[in-house]
Amino acid sequence: LKPSCIKALTRIFKISDLDNDGILNDNELNFFQRTCFNTPLAPQALEDVKNVVRRNMTDGVKNNGLSLKGFLFLHTLFIQRGRHETTWTVLRRFGYDDDLELTQEYLFPIIKVPPDCTTELNHNAYLFLQSVFDKHDKDRDCALSPEEVKDLFKVFPYMPWGPDVNNTVCTNDKGWITYQGYLSQWTLTTYLDVQRSLEYLGYLGYAIIYEQESQAAAITVTRNKRIDLQKKQTQRSVFRCNVLGARGSGKSGFLQAFLGRNLQRQRQIRDDHKSYYAISTTYVYGQEKYLLLHEVMPDFDFLSEADLACDVVCLVYDVNNPYSFEYCAKVYKQCFIDSKTPCVVIAAKSDLHEARQHYSLSPHEFCRKHKLHPPQPFTCNTTEAPSKDIYTRLTTMAMYPHMAQADLKNSTFWLRASLGATVFAVLGFAMYRALLKQR
Repeated sequence: LKPSCIKALTRIFKISDLDNDGILNDNELNFFQRTCFNTPLAPQALEDVKNVVRRNMTDGVKNNGLSLKGFLFLHTLFIQRGRHETTWTVLRRFGYDDDLELTQEYLFPIIKVPPDCTTELNHNAYLFLQSVFDKHDKDRDCALSPEEVKDLFKVFPYMPWGPDVNNTVCTNDKGWITYQGYLSQWTLTTYLDVQRSLEYLGYLGYAIIYEQESQAAAITVTRNKRIDLQKKQTQRSVFRCNVLGARGSGKSGFLQAFLGRNLQRQRQIRDDHKSYYAISTTYVYGQEKYLLLHEVMPDFDFLSEADLACDVVCLVYDVNNPYSFEYCAKVYKQCFIDSKTPCVVIAAKSDLHEARQHYSLSPHEFCRKHKLHPPQPFTCNTTEAPSKDIYTRLTTMAMYPHMAQADLKNSTFWLRASLGATVFAVLGFAMYRALLKQR
């Protein structure tokens, strides 16, 4: 076997080793056999295969299962006996071409995403990703240590996640990506770059494990946002909030606070590990939704349509800096005054002294004039994790843009939404569904 073939067969072994114990047990061998050759092995045939390996090498069979060494030996044996087509059938099934590279058709199946539609993972994709997480979370602490992350991505030709990912999603006290953070990162990748998500799912063998034609089966393309607005309801699960503000206004702090990090924890983040995205879950009326925050660079000349396309906008100013609010007023009047996108003004660093803003209108007067919600005080300079209320509110506005303006003064609207979140958190989803059924 050439090194490139060993590399390919090692990836195939890792994908087929569903419990990640380094051994292909009878069930896994049968699944592999059925996947590649459409027929399971009879129990006696399975034993015969293992006996051949046992006779020829000492550590080819462990705990009555096939080790990687045994698996590679079998393929060497096939080739020595002139049965090259057996090994090639396996390689083809797992996406390889004549040069032992994964084919473009395998990694990038065609998926059409019309304008104004977004891409999300469907239920089966989340189930698959959960199983991948469980397979690699060896110590069962619901987080992936750096070693566990490395192990998970061994089936990739490169490391897809850099250190910025740890500042994009929720982590535990050690800075390791939690289960929720892991699913959030996959959700973010699928939303921002569906081709990359398809490629990653291809490396993990989604279509093989779930017996689908391709990993495009893992993706839901949402309907046009215009239809959502007409029907005044949405089936989407991921909502994008663009965060704009002058330099130093507190945008990064606002993103990190969403991940439960107060100012003290934020100060430990290295500049070269910074992320301009933050994603996590919120609950609106008891439904779990993803809110994706994107910090937009403040240079007016470089604001593209992509920077402005979103479901809700946050305009952040520093209450302590008298020149901070002017940027929010300018960007609102230039980009959002005539748009249907809900906007919220965030009065950041609200623990500091409030300086009088050098602008013709005060932030409160500006919001009143433009029928915006009054500025929302916000600080991440807290001893505990910062409050999540504002993020629930943002998600609610993104889900119900038609109600966001009409109901700004109606506190019961927000109370109902956040009460749904509280009920969800306290009772858990199953109980909440039961309550809805009774109702």
